[in-house]
Amino acid sequence: MLTVGSIVIRVHDIAAQVRFWTQALDYAVREPMEEDFVVLRPREGIGPSVSLDTMRSQRALPPRIHLDLYADDQAAEVERLIRLGATEVHWGGRPADADYVILEDPEGNRFCVIDAPAWEGWSQPARARSDSGAPASRQPDPGV
Repeated sequence: MLTVGSIVIRVHDIAAQVRFWTQALDYAVREPMEEDFVVLRPREGIGPSVSLDTMRSQRALPPRIHLDLYADDQAAEVERLIRLGATEVHWGGRPADADYVILEDPEGNRFCVIDAPAWEGWSQPARARSDSGAPASRQPDPGV
């Protein structure tokens, strides 16, 4: 059996990215924190960790992989993430009825904020959320 343990994001300024992602996701640093690698873990419940490392990599657009972050109040979360340093990505191929907003972290790593107020995981204990699946209305977003 396999499970997602950690999602790794390549970064340049690890300290700045730790500040952004811990605040964005309400995650905590798992000690010990190294100068070129850090694991961020959910403060409550279970779920995948997010690891940040300073391994150099080429940026590809659209990225081959990205995070989909579910939001119970998408507009408020997008606004909060922009205040933390994210920027919105405007993509001409985004359908008018899309349930996602494309953002970039302060270093340009793209992720989506999904409008998911009806996601069944909100009503489940944190331990069970990973089994809840994606919102039914999720549309593909190749422009991320």
